[in-house]
Amino acid sequence: MKVREEWDSRTTFILAAIGSAVGLGNAWRFPGLAAKYGGGAFLLIYTIAMLALGIPLLTMEIAIGRKTREGAPGAFRTINKKSEFVGWAATTNAFAISTYYAVVFAWVIAMAVFSFKFTGMVGDSQAASSLFANITETSWTISGAQIPWVMIIMLLVAWTLIYLCIRRGTSSVGRVVKYTGLTLPLLFLIIMAIKGISMPGGIEGIGKLFTPDFAKIIDEGLMSNLVIDAIGQVFYSLSIMMAIMIAYGSYLSDSANIAKDATVIAFADLGVSILSGIVMFTTMYGVGMTINDMSASGIATAFIIFPQAIANLTNTGWVNAIFGMIFYLCLASLAVDSAFSIVEGVSTGVADRFKLNKRKTTMTICIVAALISLIFISRSGLAWLDIVDNWTNQYNMIIIGTLECIVIGWIFKPAKVLKEVNRNASGYKMPKWWFIGSIKFIAPIALTGFCIWNLYSLFAGGGIYGRESGYPLWANIMGGWSVTFLVFASGFIAKVIINHRKKSSFNDEIKKWD
Repeated sequence: MKVREEWDSRTTFILAAIGSAVGLGNAWRFPGLAAKYGGGAFLLIYTIAMLALGIPLLTMEIAIGRKTREGAPGAFRTINKKSEFVGWAATTNAFAISTYYAVVFAWVIAMAVFSFKFTGMVGDSQAASSLFANITETSWTISGAQIPWVMIIMLLVAWTLIYLCIRRGTSSVGRVVKYTGLTLPLLFLIIMAIKGISMPGGIEGIGKLFTPDFAKIIDEGLMSNLVIDAIGQVFYSLSIMMAIMIAYGSYLSDSANIAKDATVIAFADLGVSILSGIVMFTTMYGVGMTINDMSASGIATAFIIFPQAIANLTNTGWVNAIFGMIFYLCLASLAVDSAFSIVEGVSTGVADRFKLNKRKTTMTICIVAALISLIFISRSGLAWLDIVDNWTNQYNMIIIGTLECIVIGWIFKPAKVLKEVNRNASGYKMPKWWFIGSIKFIAPIALTGFCIWNLYSLFAGGGIYGRESGYPLWANIMGGWSVTFLVFASGFIAKVIINHRKKSSFNDEIKKWD
C-alpha cells in the first residue's frame, strides 16, 4: 500500500490549521458583526459559542480525518456507508466557495497593488470609497458581462499562488505556513493595532469593542440574531464543515495530541479575531468614525468603509498609502492560507475517493475553479458572489453541519471519536460531557434552529423571490437553488461514477473503524 504523506511536524500542522481558520472572516466579518451588536456583547456570546460548539466540532473533524486517513467523502463512508453523501456535500460546497474566495483574494491583491492611490486622497472619503469600484469596474448589479483586464491579471496571480502553495501537498503547504500561517498576519495586525491605539480616539474604540451593552440589544429585540450570528461566525471562522479539517487531520501522525492541538488552533483563531477587532475599532474611532459607520458586510467594510479611514488617517498622503498597503497585505496573508486550504480539502477528498494522482487532481481542480471564477470578476461579479456566498454559507454549510452531527452523534458512536481525540492526551483531555454533549445535543439543536431560522427568513422575508436581497428570482435560482441542489446531489453523482468505474476493476473496499 502507498504510504500516506504526513505533516513534517506538530508545529507545521498547527500553523496550517490556524492559517486555514484565520482568514478574511476574522479580519473583517468579526469586527463588522461586533460593531452591529455594540462590541462587547457579540465578543462574549462568540467566545461562549467557540467553547460550546467550535472546539468540539473542530476536534471531531480532525479526529475523523486522522482515524480514517481519508478526505471527507471517504471518511464518512468509513463511518457509515450511507453517510458518504455528507462528505461529498461538504467537499462540493467547499469547491463552490473556492471559486469566489479566490476572487476576493484577487480583490485584496488589487487593492494592495493600487494602494499608492491613497497618496492623492488625503481627506477625500468619497474618492477613497470609490477606489474599489474603479479598479473592479463593478456595476453593483447582476448586469454586465465585461471583465476588466486588471482583474484577469489579479485573478491569475491569485490562482497561481494558490496552486504553488499546495502543488506538493503537505510539503509545499508546510513551507508556506511558516510565514503566512500566523507570523505575517500577526506582524501586520500588531503594527496597525499600535497605530490605532496611539490615535486620539483609539482608547474609546477599544472600550466599545470590549464593553457589552445587553440592555440595548434586548430593547431592540436583537438577542436571537446576536446568538445566531455569533454561532455562524464560529463555524465560518474555524473552517469546519468545509472538508478542510478532515483533510488536514488525515495527514496527522499517530502520535499527535488532537485534544491539545485543536484547542490551540481555536484560541489562536479567537485571538486573531480580537486583534482584528482592535485594529478596526481603534482606527475607525481614531479618524472620527464610529460603530454606526461600520458594516456587518465584510466586503463593504474592507473595500468601501475602511478606505475612508485610510484617507483620513494623517495629513501626509504617502503615510496613508503605506498604511493602506500594510492593511491589504495583511488581508492577503490571511486570504492565501484560507484559499489554498479550501482547495486542498476538495483535492484530498476527490483524489482519495477516486484513487487519483493527487498533484494532477489539484491542478485540474484549480483550472476548473479558476475558469468558473471569471464569472465573479465580471462587472456583475460582485452581485453573483453575494448570491452564491449567501447560499453556500447561510444554508448549505449549516445543513452539512447538522448532518455531520447527526451521523457522528446518533448514527455512529461519538465515544469512539472521543477516544481518537484523547488517544495521546496526557495532562489535558477533552471531557466526555463537553465533547459528546456538544456533538450529540447542543450542536445539532443549535444548527437545526439556525437552519430553520434562515429558511423562515428566506421565505417570510421574500428572499426567495428577490424582494429582500434585491436580486430577481431567476438569479437566486441560478446562483442559489441550483448550487444547493448540486451540493447535495453530488454524493449520488459520485456514486454513479464509482459504480461505473467498478466495471473496470476499480477497488472500492470499505475501511473499518475499529
